[in-house]
Amino acid sequence: MPVELADAARALFGDRLDIAAAYAELLATDGVVRGLIGPREAPRIWDRHLLNCAAVAERIPEGIEVLDVGSGAGLPGLVLAIARPDLAVTLIEPLARRTSFLIEVVERLGLGGSVRVFRGRAEEAATGANGMAPLRGDVVTARAVAPLDRLAAWCLPLAVPNGRLVALKGASAAEEIVEHEAAVAKLGGGEPTVHLCGVGVIDPPTTVVEVVRERVVGPARTAAAKRSRGGRSRRR
Repeated sequence: MPVELADAARALFGDRLDIAAAYAELLATDGVVRGLIGPREAPRIWDRHLLNCAAVAERIPEGIEVLDVGSGAGLPGLVLAIARPDLAVTLIEPLARRTSFLIEVVERLGLGGSVRVFRGRAEEAATGANGMAPLRGDVVTARAVAPLDRLAAWCLPLAVPNGRLVALKGASAAEEIVEHEAAVAKLGGGEPTVHLCGVGVIDPPTTVVEVVRERVVGPARTAAAKRSRGGRSRRR
């Protein structure tokens, strides 16, 4: 861990910092070898990935169920599970090589009591697949997966009524909200809001867009949902 990030890491992970460090090591080694993290990302695992994701914990209430869509290497879901042992986290990921990595990491870090891995798409998780009942969470997280309209189509059906989508976004979050607000409303979402997480702890803070599931809409396929049939955004 870079020395200049030590204070932020302690503030965000507390007495779970050793677990976070073990996860960082797995990302920088097995994660790179198995193609889940790019080689150029390895030196930036703490600032660009772990701390960026851990800061989002301030937007998540205590003791709830969190579903992480498109977990990839476990970002942000595994990071949140490390920083917040009070959470029950389900990592949703369709690719076999990624779910294999996630299952191994959960076991090696001793997180099996609070983390489970679901192999499948968000749509399958919402309707039930692989012998599991439909999944629902109080908060549904996603990071760098897709534009907001597609995220809402995938994630809002996974949220309980009045649950929330918490999407990690970049500096253009406000513009994205303007572009997709109408589509989000049709999917049963409330007005999207932007929040900065980790202010005064990490620089820059993490930008998230939150959408409350205000209404349960019918099964009619939206344009965003139709596009999702063509495949997911490939990341990490």
